[in-house]
Amino acid sequence: MEEDETLQSEPETPRVKTHASPEISRQISVSEFLCHCCYDILVNPTTLNCGHSFCRHCLALWWVSSKKNECPECREKWEGFPKVNILLRDVIEKLFSDAIEQRKEDIQQNSDIARSLATFQKYGNDQIPTAPNMRRINPRGGGFFSGVLTALTCVAVVLLGYHWSSREFEDDLLVQKPVAKWTAEEVILWLEQLGPWASHYTERFLREKVNGRLLLTLTEEDFTKEPYNIENNNHRKAIMTELECVKTLGVKPPQNLWEYKAVNPGKSLFLLYALKSSPRLSMLYLYLFDYAETFLPFIHTICPMQEAEYEDTVTKLLDLKDPTWKQCREFIVKYLFLPYQLIAEFAWDWLEVHYWTSRFIIVNAMLLSVLELFSFWRLWSRRELKDFSLFLWTRIFL
Repeated sequence: MEEDETLQSEPETPRVKTHASPEISRQISVSEFLCHCCYDILVNPTTLNCGHSFCRHCLALWWVSSKKNECPECREKWEGFPKVNILLRDVIEKLFSDAIEQRKEDIQQNSDIARSLATFQKYGNDQIPTAPNMRRINPRGGGFFSGVLTALTCVAVVLLGYHWSSREFEDDLLVQKPVAKWTAEEVILWLEQLGPWASHYTERFLREKVNGRLLLTLTEEDFTKEPYNIENNNHRKAIMTELECVKTLGVKPPQNLWEYKAVNPGKSLFLLYALKSSPRLSMLYLYLFDYAETFLPFIHTICPMQEAEYEDTVTKLLDLKDPTWKQCREFIVKYLFLPYQLIAEFAWDWLEVHYWTSRFIIVNAMLLSVLELFSFWRLWSRRELKDFSLFLWTRIFL
């Protein structure tokens, strides 16, 4: 009878206890549910395709600032539109209800976070009707005129995007205005460009009305005390690193090609046309007249030193050491035979920063290389050039 009762009781679903045992409770801590952007407990955790989870507002701030559909930690691109992990959210809210309520109150009071969440959600809503519309495209071709119109439309979109992007960074005065003349609002703009995590400290800087002059006097010890209270050591180091760079240069350093164009409009226009029309003469000009500022970053990008490891593109461009003989040899060979490949390699190094612009430059450089090789082949196929080359070879080397 006892065996029958045991067998009958096995299929019954076990009851789940609402309170964990003391041993399990001691093993669970807030540190196991931290967001890797703000290093605080997860609020509305959003899990990406790679498996990493972040606060919903942190992911929105990251997307708004970078405009990239990729994980802030491992940089893997995510597909679709990320949604809140409901199971993980419910578990965290049950375990740490007081901490979650406090964080939600702080988030609701931040207007920048609210705007970022609204923009992020609008982007997600716009992605929904994309797939059905694509399936309704007419599969039949539209003929020659349709192809011409499509090509003209693509060119117009590229030109408009270039124009708007350049205007956006030309209006950014931080790369031209001295730090001592920065207003409190411009200091906040500089701080927000450091990353999504910097939004936790913008209210403190605004409350103290930190302008450029006061910013130059701050030290790491000041950030650990009132009224700033930046307890996270990594955040303090990041702010101090950028602050030291600003103190050295006197202005905000250009972080991408558009900001470089805003700082050097004449030189950028010269490089835009000269490198396409006569790349060898343009590189020779940079070597002779603009060696330290332009040529050295260029050669360190296209012919990097093998033993050097750089964290990002900007760090690489700040390394202005003279190139080694191995770098010079590689550069000279490409300079003589494939100059457009040097431009393509430079654009490839900026692919993560300016995706479409870099792709357009790479494709254009490949086509120009093919045209140049075809021109040399037509010139070589002529009888007179062959006879002249043979004459020089026999007279000089034999």
